[in-house]
This record gives sequence, structure tokens and C-alpha cells, in this order.
Amino acid sequence: MDLPKDKQALPSLPAPAPQAKATRPTADEVVAYLRHHPDFLITHPELLSVLTPPRVERGDRVIDMQHFMVQRQRAEIAQLKHQHKSLIAVSRANLATQARVHSAVIAILAATSFEQLIQIVTIDLATLLDADVVTLAVERQGSHRARLPHHGVQILEAGVVNEVLSADRDVALLTDTVGEPRLFGDGAGLVRSAALVRLPVSPKAPAGMLCIGTRKPGKFQAGQGTELLTFLARALGITIAAWLDLPA
Repeated sequence: MDLPKDKQALPSLPAPAPQAKATRPTADEVVAYLRHHPDFLITHPELLSVLTPPRVERGDRVIDMQHFMVQRQRAEIAQLKHQHKSLIAVSRANLATQARVHSAVIAILAATSFEQLIQIVTIDLATLLDADVVTLAVERQGSHRARLPHHGVQILEAGVVNEVLSADRDVALLTDTVGEPRLFGDGAGLVRSAALVRLPVSPKAPAGMLCIGTRKPGKFQAGQGTELLTFLARALGITIAAWLDLPA
């Protein structure tokens, strides 16, 4: 009796072939492979740090120098790896710092008034530069006591900038310090590491500094590059001179 087409038995399918289990190569297979690929360790030098070379016995008074040479090579490879990782970390940190300084300069240039410029420097730059306190420290001119235009602007006695920086340098990086109230005002208690940068505004302007402080000791260190900080101070000095109509 013929079944309807929708009830006809389906043709049987062949059973799937059993999958072969992955097996590890035998020692003889490894030896055979290495014999056919004598440059294997040249193209895979990282294996030298995990392989254990055999000791060569040449007598009681003969030292196996090969063993010590391999150990020394392993130590050198480990040192190179550490230096490579350190270099990558420093490069990433430098790129992050560069991006922060560029953002700070853009914020300075975007100010629409001198008052807003001061506010950006003394409030916004702390966030942009990943710092805790940023102030402008400016020497007063004459014998009268200048009025503070903003809480983040510190008025200094004449000669303090050269006292702090010395006349022959423009940047001082303090690794582990106690914040000076005359530079950081009320925020001095937060400062444990600082960058003090001479502010080049104009020959007709009083001497000043951009003071950047952080509560993390070691944030600024003497061996660090200062090009980005001087670039930031130069951009700020030009902008201040433009707002005050002073010759650069």
C-alpha cells in the first residue's frame, strides 16, 4: 500500500563518522619534527626561557659553562621584556599627558573674557590636568597691596618667583613636598607633589608662575620632561597678554 507523499519514510542518512580524538605528539614525533626544522628555536626564541638544557658532565674539575650561558640569556630576555613593558607604559602615560595638555590649551583659548580665563585656569585646569590644585601666583608691583581678583590667584612679594625657580630655569618639579600657602592658598594642604612653571606674559607684566599641585607624591619627578608644561605656560602667557593688551 502506498503512503501519502507527506507520510512516506525518509531515506536513512549515513551515520556521522566518529571524530578523531586530538592526541599529543609523542617524543619521537617531536624529535623528528625538530630534525626537519633545525631553525625552530631561531624563529621561536621565547622557548629558551622555558626549556631546560642538559648538563654536560666532563669530569669533577670541569664546569658546564653552557648551563650558565643559558641562565644568563634567560635573565637577559626577562630584563628585555621588563624594559619593553616599562617603555610601553611610559609611552602611554606620555600620550595621556599630551592629550590633557592639549585639552587645557584649547580650554584656555576658548575663554570669552579675562575673568572666564582666570576661572578656567584656577578651576577647570585641575580636572583637565588630573591635578588637585591649580593656581596663578603673581608678584605684586609697587608698595600697595593688590586686590585678589579670584581666590585661585595668589599675590607674591617681588622676587619670589626667582627665589622658587632660580633665575636660570623655568620649571621646578617637586616629587614629595608640602604645599606652600603663598603658592597654593587654601589648597596647600592637599599638595604633596607639584609643578611650578614660570609664566611668560610680557616684559611689562609682573613675574608669575603657574602652580600645579597633586595629593599623590611622585606625580611630578625631576627626571620628567618639561616641554608640555612650558608649552602650556607659554600658551597661557600669550592669552593673558592678549586680553590685557600687553606686548608679548
